[in-house]
Amino acid sequence: MIRTAALDALPVREAVPALVAALEGHGTAVLCAPPGTGKTTLVPLVLAGLVGGGARRRVVVAEPRRIAARAAARRMAWLLGEQVGASVGFAVRGERVVGPGTVVEVVTTGVLLQRLQRDQELAGTDVVVLDECHERHLDADTAAAFLLDVRETLRPELRLVAASATTDAAGWARLLGGAPVVEAAGISYPVETVWAPPPRPVRPPHGMRVDPAQLTHVASVVRRALAERAGDVLCFLPGVGEIARVAGQLAGVDAQVLQVHGRAPAAVQDAALTAADHRRVILATAVAESSLTVPGVRVVVDSGLAREPRTDHARGLGALTTVRASRAAGRQRAGRAGREAPGVVYRCWTEAEDGRLPAFPAPEIRLADLARFALQAACWGDPDATGLALLDRPPAGAMAAAREVLGAVDAVDGAGRPTPRGLRMARLGLHPRLARALLDGARVLGAPRAAELVALLSEEPPREYGDDLAEAWRRARRGGDGYAARWRTEARRLERSVRDPAGAGPGRGGAGAGSVPDDAAAGLVAALAFPERVAKAKGEGVFLMASGTGAELGEGSRLRSAPWLAVAVADRAAHAASARVRLGAVLDEESAREAAGHLLATVEEVRWEEGELLARSVTRLGAVELAVRPLRAPDPGRLRAALLDGLRAEGLGLLRWSPEARSLRARLDFLHRTLGAPWPGVADDHALLERADDWLEPELSRARRGADLGRIDAGQALNRLLPWATGEAVRLDALAPERIEVPSGSRVRVDYGGEQPVLAVKLQELFGLAETPRVAGVPVLVHLLSPAGRPAAVTADLASFWRGGYRAVRAELRGRYPKHPWPEDPATAEPTRHTNARLRR
Repeated sequence: MIRTAALDALPVREAVPALVAALEGHGTAVLCAPPGTGKTTLVPLVLAGLVGGGARRRVVVAEPRRIAARAAARRMAWLLGEQVGASVGFAVRGERVVGPGTVVEVVTTGVLLQRLQRDQELAGTDVVVLDECHERHLDADTAAAFLLDVRETLRPELRLVAASATTDAAGWARLLGGAPVVEAAGISYPVETVWAPPPRPVRPPHGMRVDPAQLTHVASVVRRALAERAGDVLCFLPGVGEIARVAGQLAGVDAQVLQVHGRAPAAVQDAALTAADHRRVILATAVAESSLTVPGVRVVVDSGLAREPRTDHARGLGALTTVRASRAAGRQRAGRAGREAPGVVYRCWTEAEDGRLPAFPAPEIRLADLARFALQAACWGDPDATGLALLDRPPAGAMAAAREVLGAVDAVDGAGRPTPRGLRMARLGLHPRLARALLDGARVLGAPRAAELVALLSEEPPREYGDDLAEAWRRARRGGDGYAARWRTEARRLERSVRDPAGAGPGRGGAGAGSVPDDAAAGLVAALAFPERVAKAKGEGVFLMASGTGAELGEGSRLRSAPWLAVAVADRAAHAASARVRLGAVLDEESAREAAGHLLATVEEVRWEEGELLARSVTRLGAVELAVRPLRAPDPGRLRAALLDGLRAEGLGLLRWSPEARSLRARLDFLHRTLGAPWPGVADDHALLERADDWLEPELSRARRGADLGRIDAGQALNRLLPWATGEAVRLDALAPERIEVPSGSRVRVDYGGEQPVLAVKLQELFGLAETPRVAGVPVLVHLLSPAGRPAAVTADLASFWRGGYRAVRAELRGRYPKHPWPEDPATAEPTRHTNARLRR
């Protein structure tokens, strides 16, 4: 019997006529309705003609989560007074409950995508409702794009509804071709906000990790809420692990504690979604924000945390990461407290922090690994996804990385079109990496064992299963927990899907399939799924992955002594050099080569590294070196280029620089600064190396080792840069002499290293010299030295010095050096290098 009273109580009923009219007139519509108004339950029943007296139509409702799909089907069946599988059914991965009379089927968006790939027309379906569009899951965005394509090209009569609690109505309306927007008012009560930040600072989340102090604080706020308020408490946490930890800290509270998440048993989910006569604390992930309506809730405790996908394309690492929830998510969560009566939300952060939170969650298409999306687009006939109607375009870098993955697993050809193998992969309902592991693993291990291992990888085992994939496999086989039950169901589904009915695909494997030990089998399948994560040991518990990223195992892991490792799950904290392995398996080099064959290469390397010239042949698996041997006859051109790289990295000091060579470089630099062309600029190493052909040949091309650079005479080489062609080279000694003869007869070296040439000479040797010596027309800076060779005065004007400065110097030094001449008139005195006694001889 139809529960008419319950149907009439749903607020969305007021918007149903407008929605029906919009679909009749336009074929598409956007429905905005707050959580709990009945958009997920009443609307499909009306559109299917099961209530309201309309024409009978077949309706498919797409939900982002399995738990929401099952709950919606059960709720609609209850409203009709039927069992699930009669008029209303559901289909999720590995489970379908429908009957011959089913006209409303609730599916996950992943299942809907699979159906669209098999039957683009969706034959027999009249209306599709995309629920919870505001969450912007990648599968939902993709399904919407495919459905719009179907409407435009194949089935213009197919009706499409984008339904959401809070969404970008204008954006979806534009995407749906100017679709009408129908809004339904919800029944909401005032919700008081209590700001409840931790008493002491907590570490921000990173990766999957949440500071235990923050979870302890959340548990204390739940206890506070139980003491201060009446009604059930709904507490939002980011993931299953955090739910379990908080549940452990709530032992002894005077309430039933329920843990609601996608992995929770159906009985727990039913208990949370059914009103109770006792007080409850429901610890839930984001699934309870809008997908599920939990009755009896008067209090919400919001941890302020959420999980989003992140992909490090450069390192081949992808995982969920813990982030601060957006303000939009906070409003959704708070609204759960005001569904049935006035309520309260305890927010575990400050009011000041709230204003700094992101306004909306980021669309998954901007953050996630796009390999699965790229394969779906390729199978749809649009490899670049440029023709798909999407609210946000996929990032170019992420798409390039996705195409690289697809090419490596032979899912697409060089033009991005799907191969027959790629088409089969797309129908397996797996990420392309896991599809490759299933297909290729089945050939070696047989379908049952490959399916069991891929099922483990498709839903990461609980942490208590450990970090060893083979041991987790054994534990799942003998386990009786909820995870083991889901694992068995998925393994059976995968085993069925991998068997080719025509006998062309992998079956039970060869005769030796069962003889491969569990540890080796686990390693092979993990390596097939994640070839860039095969890793070679660098030390105890420390590995280098083929991607080039380091990987480390936790203390106590039995995998620490493995020579090779297949890393299935890893995450890398911000600013950390290495990834932390959360799940892996022992591997051998042969299996690593087989799984990551596309990364295997033997290359000749000739390069400069850490002060040495390396010339070797290297066999690598990605970044992992497998074999190295010296090159006997490396290519001369590459040798020369590597030596030049060394000179660029470490400077021209690698050449042999005699004092004469250094002097020549300084003289040439002085002439270039003073006179310009044709004198060459030689001060800058980089500029000189750009002209290596002009001055370092033929010695550079003859060099075979780094040490050979030290045998190249830099002075001889620099001589080649002199302007010989113009004849100016012969004037070098005249314009910038290496030495200047002073009145005493000494030939004194000129220092050209500074801005002005310097002549450092003993004062007595310049007696009688009235004018300052010049080079290239520039007066030298004379450093006048004492008889002991210490600086006594500096001048660029000797005549002025003799007239004035000399008297002060004479007065100061005459008594100190009485054996040397200090005439009153230096202009007429005899220049000398000697003492008075020598002069008298």
